[in-house]
Amino acid sequence: MSDTNHKIGAGHLQRAAFVYIRQSSASQVEHNRESTQRQYALAQRAVALGWHEQQVSVVDEDLGLSGASVAHRGGFARMTAEVALGHVGIILGLEVSRLARNNSDWYRLLDLCSMTDTLIGDADGVYNPALFNDRLLLGLKGTMSEAELHILRARLDGGIRNKAARGELRRGLPTGLVWGEADGEVRLHPDEAVVGAIRAVFARFSEFGSARRVWLWFRSENLSFPLQMHHTDQIRWVAPTYTAIHGVLSSPVYAGAYCYGKSRQVRYVDEHGVLKTRLRRLPQSEWAVLIRDHHEGYIDWATYEANQARLGANTRPTPHQAGGVVREGTALLQGLAICGRCGRRLKTQYRGTNQTPGYYCANKDIVNGRGVYCLNVGGLQIDAAVAESFLRAVEPAGLEAAVRAAERLEADHDAALAQWRLAVERASYEAQRAERRYHAVDPENRLVARGLEAQWEKQLRELERAQQELARREQLRPRTLNAQERQSLLAIGKDLQRLWHAPSLTVRDRKQLLRTLLEEVTVTVHREQYRAQLKLRWRGGKLTECDVELPRSRPATIRTDEDTIDLVRRLAQHYPDATIAGILNAQGRLSAQGMRFNQNLVGNLRRHWKIPCFERPAERPEGELLSIRQAARVLGTAPSTLHRWVNHGFIAGEHPTPGAPWRIRITETLRNLFVDSSPDGYVAMQVATLRLGVSRQTVLQRVKRGELDAVLVRRGRSKGLRIKVVNDQPDFFERTS
Repeated sequence: MSDTNHKIGAGHLQRAAFVYIRQSSASQVEHNRESTQRQYALAQRAVALGWHEQQVSVVDEDLGLSGASVAHRGGFARMTAEVALGHVGIILGLEVSRLARNNSDWYRLLDLCSMTDTLIGDADGVYNPALFNDRLLLGLKGTMSEAELHILRARLDGGIRNKAARGELRRGLPTGLVWGEADGEVRLHPDEAVVGAIRAVFARFSEFGSARRVWLWFRSENLSFPLQMHHTDQIRWVAPTYTAIHGVLSSPVYAGAYCYGKSRQVRYVDEHGVLKTRLRRLPQSEWAVLIRDHHEGYIDWATYEANQARLGANTRPTPHQAGGVVREGTALLQGLAICGRCGRRLKTQYRGTNQTPGYYCANKDIVNGRGVYCLNVGGLQIDAAVAESFLRAVEPAGLEAAVRAAERLEADHDAALAQWRLAVERASYEAQRAERRYHAVDPENRLVARGLEAQWEKQLRELERAQQELARREQLRPRTLNAQERQSLLAIGKDLQRLWHAPSLTVRDRKQLLRTLLEEVTVTVHREQYRAQLKLRWRGGKLTECDVELPRSRPATIRTDEDTIDLVRRLAQHYPDATIAGILNAQGRLSAQGMRFNQNLVGNLRRHWKIPCFERPAERPEGELLSIRQAARVLGTAPSTLHRWVNHGFIAGEHPTPGAPWRIRITETLRNLFVDSSPDGYVAMQVATLRLGVSRQTVLQRVKRGELDAVLVRRGRSKGLRIKVVNDQPDFFERTS
């Protein structure tokens, strides 16, 4: 522009000149070097416009960052701060798009430049944002820069979406699948071991029904799992993780489907006011592209949907819904029981030392000012009735189930054994490959030969370890049943009651068997009639009702032992209920139900045996009764000192029972025993023993019996116990004789 020199004033030349350099990506920085050199050459243009070289500041921290947002662009933020402080005379950029691709950031910079009289220059000329015409032109350039980015992005996204709609867009595939040569062709991995590991995941899930149990099976069998971070990387065999197993089960690509647009970037403002983006996973109905039967999969689409429903049912169910994964505990209807009154899912509880199961509804009604559970019932009778109904339903299939149980044991072991055979084959190939590489190297090149030799030895050790593990597992293979054993097993299969109550069948297995046929059990309790009504809803929609008789008689009365009652009767004269509970717990005493005492239990025990509550006496005796810690603060000494004096008998203390806290009555006589300086005639313990000619223990016994006077000096160098020794005091042997 012709008026460039008229826009640059002396005030501008006194301030710094900033040259802003930016490329949108690391690839552009590496390959588009001509553009980067042109931007660096702007420093020479600043010198030509009148600035000294020392005044020119090159801002290139943002190389490789997009200009669509100011986030993470530290160089742009630093330059904007310098403009706001009035330290910048001109900003030079190759074009507006180098500075910002976003109008909000661009106009914010223009406002700051107009307020601080900062110029902006590009390849076309120098502009003053404070002038209307220049600001209009800069605004138009910023709008075109943002529109250019939008058009480029729209073109690229349109091409990507169009190719994805045909299922030909090549994106990252999960482990076990590879791209073929044709457009959109997806094949199973050529490595048989990789395919076998993925198939084992789906086979075990169909049996166990839980991703965690599949993961535990892999870990118990000590099997490795294939891992491939990028499609160009080699397969690595690592210890399986729960995330990897769950990812295989939840990926639709393994079901032969091509998917695109399963997530979306959402912009939000964090607690610090910074604009950020996060990835939001979309439900299946909102996926941009979903092509079923696109390629050969490990499972079909129906199996995939069934697996997703099973995984979803394993999570914690929402209110009013049954389900959830099988958990520990003896309650068979955990996750299946429904309240017949409000429809909420019943929760489980265990009582007593035997951990007797029970069910209760979390919904509470207010009865006489107290919250009462909608339902609270023991689970022994209910579980027994449901188990009996289940056994009657599956009795025709008992023979077939018994045979399948034996065959499944063999099949599970064969599945793990097949994986170990593939592992041995893989280790053998790696050892042979390492051997070929070692023999191919020049023997005189010892630097390379030693490394290849070490790799060969390592692969040989891995092969030997895999062979030993395979041999060990082949020896542990379950023996195939002969005809006689199969007949015996079929005979046992007729008696399902014996199988159900067999010690080898765990509670977890019983719960899993119930869930194969039962969807939910509605429990309605009629307390007045001592019965519970059960409605069993089987898979398929069939309903079955049955009544369960509840126990009428209450359990025998359990009484607290007489020693504890007598002790509470004595302690209630001196302490409140909370203190008594602490004393009983310190002595290791338990309630009639085997529980530790608390304030409520002690209060109930007193009221039951009509033991009066602790009341402070109307006329207090001489002196205040304090605890050891309180008395130590009053007397100005340490609590440990008072404990020692009480134990030695120098100070009187009240101690009703072992475990109860010591209490000391503060009297004037007791206060006189604690002094700040040693009185006349009182000497240290060592001097007293020398003068009396007796041992330290003898002196302490005399003080305890009151034959010798003693005081405790609290301050100074003479701090400690001081004994009063009279010169005419008789000798120890004279006193004892």
